[in-house]
Amino acid sequence: MDINLITIFILAVFVGNEIINKVPPTLHTPLMSGSNAISGIAIVGALLAISTDGAISTYLGLAALICATINVVGGFLVTDRMLKMFKKKWIYFISYQPFVLS
Repeated sequence: MDINLITIFILAVFVGNEIINKVPPTLHTPLMSGSNAISGIAIVGALLAISTDGAISTYLGLAALICATINVVGGFLVTDRMLKMFKKKWIYFISYQPFVLS
């Protein structure tokens, strides 16, 4: 059991919780695209934790990998939904000439 990895994991949970709680709701959606990069780094860290020796670090790394992957996918879905709201909606009118009998 590596106490250093468990300590880093617990500190990361507390720091992440404080950072997320400080973001106002109006800024949450625009910051999702930036947080996807951070979650990508968390995925790399989780893969490193999985590859270490020890059962606890492997299970914590697996849990971190699952949570970070869900966060990345959810972040991309929310960002895509936000960008769709700002796209212009085109309305196509069918123009026709009245048919006149002579």
